[in-house]
Amino acid sequence: QVQLVESGGGLVQTGDSLRLSCAASGRTFSEYAVGWFRQAPGKEREFVAAIDWGDDDTYYSDSVRGRFTISRDNAKNTVYLQMNSLKPEDTAHYYCGADPVISDVRMGWVSIWGQGTLVTVSS
Repeated sequence: QVQLVESGGGLVQTGDSLRLSCAASGRTFSEYAVGWFRQAPGKEREFVAAIDWGDDDTYYSDSVRGRFTISRDNAKNTVYLQMNSLKPEDTAHYYCGADPVISDVRMGWVSIWGQGTLVTVSS
C-alpha cells in the first residue's frame, strides 16, 4: 500500500512561489497517477493538477493553468507542485492523492490521500 506525505507549505506573499512535494512510500509509486487538490476554509475540496503514470500527461484546473506545474520523479518516489505567481485565493490546505486511473484522479476519486500541507498567501 502506498502512503503519501506532503511538505513545502508555508506563508508567502502575493506573487511569491512555493514548491510542494508529495513523497510516497510503499508499493510501486510509478504505476499511480497523482493529483493535487486543495480545500480552502468553508469550501469544498477542488482539483488543482494531476499527472499520469507512464506518459506523464498533465492536467490543470483553469484557475492554476499557466501558474502551477506538476511533475514527478519516480526515482525519488515524489511528485511536485511548483506554484508561481501565488494569489490570496490560492490559500488552502493542499493534498496529494494517488490512484492507478488518471480519470479517477481528475475527478477526485482517489484511493490514497496524504495528510495535507497548508499554503497561506498574504495580500
